[in-house]
Amino acid sequence: MSNRLDEMLSFHQQALRVRDQRQQVLASNIANADTPHYKARDIDFKASLQAAMSGSGAPGGVAMAATAPGHLAGKAGQSGQAGLLYRTPAQGSVDGNTVDMDAERAAFTENAVQYEFNLTRINQQIKGMLTAIQG
Repeated sequence: MSNRLDEMLSFHQQALRVRDQRQQVLASNIANADTPHYKARDIDFKASLQAAMSGSGAPGGVAMAATAPGHLAGKAGQSGQAGLLYRTPAQGSVDGNTVDMDAERAAFTENAVQYEFNLTRINQQIKGMLTAIQG
């Protein structure tokens, strides 16, 4: 029974985790809009969610690469950010900063709306389960 409940909520749970991670990256881009040579980043939401759902890695984590003999072995999900990519600048800037505030605000708002949608769906599923239990 608990496996079926976990399966019902798993997709939206994973989507919320990836959306939260993306919101943090977008907020970082906005905060660094005036930082010279800052490169705007974003998350490949689809790839990150697929990785989270397949169990090949937790959202927000990838396996660490040991590039030197003294490096410690890491576990998947402890470092890095899955699907984190550099954004292609629409227009170059003199200081090398690739943050486009209009694009960042739009992405931030769209991600917030999608996050709210996932929360609403989880609430609806829980209410539906409570209704079924209570009769």
